[in-house]
Amino acid sequence: MNKLAVDPVGSVEIDVPAQSTPAPVVVPAAPVGAPPKSLVSSLKLIAGHARVMMDNTLPTVVMLALLLGIWQIACSQPGASLPPPLKVFADTQDLIFHPFFEGNGTDKGLGWQLIASLKRVAIGFSLATVVGVALGVLIGQSKFAYRALDPIFQVLRMVPPLAWLPISLAAFQKADPSAIFVIFITAVWPILLNTVVGVHNIPQNYRNIARVLQLSGPEYFFKIMLPATVPYMFTGLRIGIGMSWIAIIAAETLIGGVGIGFFIWDAWNSSLLSEIIIALVYVGLVGFVLDRLIATAGRMIARSPDTGR
Repeated sequence: MNKLAVDPVGSVEIDVPAQSTPAPVVVPAAPVGAPPKSLVSSLKLIAGHARVMMDNTLPTVVMLALLLGIWQIACSQPGASLPPPLKVFADTQDLIFHPFFEGNGTDKGLGWQLIASLKRVAIGFSLATVVGVALGVLIGQSKFAYRALDPIFQVLRMVPPLAWLPISLAAFQKADPSAIFVIFITAVWPILLNTVVGVHNIPQNYRNIARVLQLSGPEYFFKIMLPATVPYMFTGLRIGIGMSWIAIIAAETLIGGVGIGFFIWDAWNSSLLSEIIIALVYVGLVGFVLDRLIATAGRMIARSPDTGR
């Protein structure tokens, strides 16, 4: 409808169109106390991850509890040769809760013992990685190098790690370099041989593309060779780190000093079976963590843009 308005100058009436008022938009109100959608999504995601983690870890926890129960029952009998789990825990509480205490000489906590062993493993394994990958690439690329060196390496890799210890002690005259050499000579073979297999298995199409594009040596390594050999290379690295950890434990029982291997041997000489058992648990856990770290690094490198995946 229109309404009349009076012109302030005169008495003429002017029709002014009526303006309709728009209907208000009604926004439905959220229920009182309802959490935001983002919070609900986050809670569902966390619940999903927790359920997956539970599904993955529950069987292990159940099996571990079962094994500990059998161990406790079997070793609680009179005349048992090994201590039960509860006695092991009671005897080694100080070692468990104070891993970094320092006494005189080699009397140190398990934390320091493990760190000393890990330092030797880090140096020896790093050297083995550099030498193993470099020689593996050389032997895999060169037929002459493969024919000349592969038989020699196949013979040397069959020598047990501890058999190298007297030679290394005679050569280096010191315990630490000798142990590092044992780690190196133990870890280098799986790294080298798996790298050779990876280089041999590079598809011929990749090699042809590299020739057509006239890739330089570094470009060929990072664009062609590395993506193709990463699975093989890291298989060798995982085997190598496991063998390195085993080798250092065995070597330290003979060279003495601070290290988890010598700790185990010293506990045996003192008839401290509970300390040996808890040290073996630590050795296994550290070895498991090292293996998982190498596997994670391999997956990250395989998925990185630099490898072309």
